[in-house]
Amino acid sequence: MGKIFIGSDKSGYELKEAIKTYLEENQFVVEDIGTTDIDNAYPFFEVALKGAKKIQNKEYDKGILICGTGMGMSVVANKHEGVYAAACESVYTAEKARAINDANILCMGGWIIAPIMGLEMTKVFLNTTFTQNLEDWRAKNLEKAKIAVREIEKASFNK
Repeated sequence: MGKIFIGSDKSGYELKEAIKTYLEENQFVVEDIGTTDIDNAYPFFEVALKGAKKIQNKEYDKGILICGTGMGMSVVANKHEGVYAAACESVYTAEKARAINDANILCMGGWIIAPIMGLEMTKVFLNTTFTQNLEDWRAKNLEKAKIAVREIEKASFNK
């Protein structure tokens, strides 16, 4: 079906494992970028860096990163050009992260999101395209905004 990476620190480990199992059962090719052993957990910033590099190197189009709140993973991943990581806490925000912001990494909080909610968020994130189900005028504005944001990003990263 698709190819995706997933990673977590210790706080996101249980949610990561539940989502990874769902993805594998649904024919996704999943690369677990850590933590793979809860007793030897990686810190969030190492996992986020690894995931961001996979987007930058075009190994993956999308990924999932999970820490305690989702915020730490998002902050670190977004320090990389071409990475648009969204910390989401609901199915609605996961959908809009894709439809409005064209996010390529879904970040979630293992302290906040129950596995059943995380699965639903994952499904909608992976199955929503940029501008999907938006009015024509909004889609056109978002296409322009996407170009403007990329220019801002380019100026910021290429100083």
